[in-house]
Amino acid sequence: MSDRLSVLKTYKLYVGGKFPRSESGRVYEVTDSKGKWLANAPQSSRKDARDAVVAARKAFGGWAGATAYNRGQVLYRVAEMLEGRRAQFVHEVADAEGLSKSKAAEQVEATIDRWVWYAGWTDKIAQVVGGGNPVAGPYFNLSSPEPTGVVAVLAPQESSFLGLVSVVAPVIATGNTAVVVASERSPLPALSLGEVLATSDVPGGVVNVLSGRTAEIATPLASHQDVNAIDLAGADEVLAKELEIAAADNLKRVLRPQPVDDWKATPGIDRLTAFLETKTVWHPTGSLGASGSAY
Repeated sequence: MSDRLSVLKTYKLYVGGKFPRSESGRVYEVTDSKGKWLANAPQSSRKDARDAVVAARKAFGGWAGATAYNRGQVLYRVAEMLEGRRAQFVHEVADAEGLSKSKAAEQVEATIDRWVWYAGWTDKIAQVVGGGNPVAGPYFNLSSPEPTGVVAVLAPQESSFLGLVSVVAPVIATGNTAVVVASERSPLPALSLGEVLATSDVPGGVVNVLSGRTAEIATPLASHQDVNAIDLAGADEVLAKELEIAAADNLKRVLRPQPVDDWKATPGIDRLTAFLETKTVWHPTGSLGASGSAY
């Protein structure tokens, strides 16, 4: 058998359903837990961040306007695609987090299960956080959840895949669109997730994935006037404080970093409700007959 050269993978950003390189032309080395070179990842710039916001805003209307049932079907399709590429993600997670193949497989399986879990919530969350309100008068008073808009998500730094999906899936399950800043040290699983999203039914722009220096990318996102909310899961305490101050300029919703002991634990619905608004509608009931009974 003749020797051959391996075809090394070129990782790219995922923005607006396409795979651009960083407009700056920069890359940075990604290494495993032992310092071995794995790949060159794109080092995103402020311009890349702004382009991702434009793509997310463009996709928001269609995604938020889709039925919750349809969003659930789309997200379940992503889980199917993840299952088909399970071996690739096991390899990437093992390298990223310094895990054995068996431990990495557990992480990937938990990640796929987490995606399915959030897919199942798309058409149920409204029943939990919305409903009819009792009022003193002949009115229906109904509250229903609405997505906040474009959400910037700083992925957890240490949990490169399970943590990533645990913060991204609830954002889009509720009808928001996302600009995701991948783990700075371990961005490869996030960039590969972009490839899965591109070959699933998720419309381009619903999720946009950037890699690079977290602080460099997050700063323009926090101050961007067309970003409605920001999840600071992947920021340290100092950076989180700076971004929170910048986010106040247009009254963004801010989810500060929450300590997570075990990403495999059942997450509850806190992240589903973190980026929802409540719309309340009043409607007169009318009266029936002389008795004045209402419907």
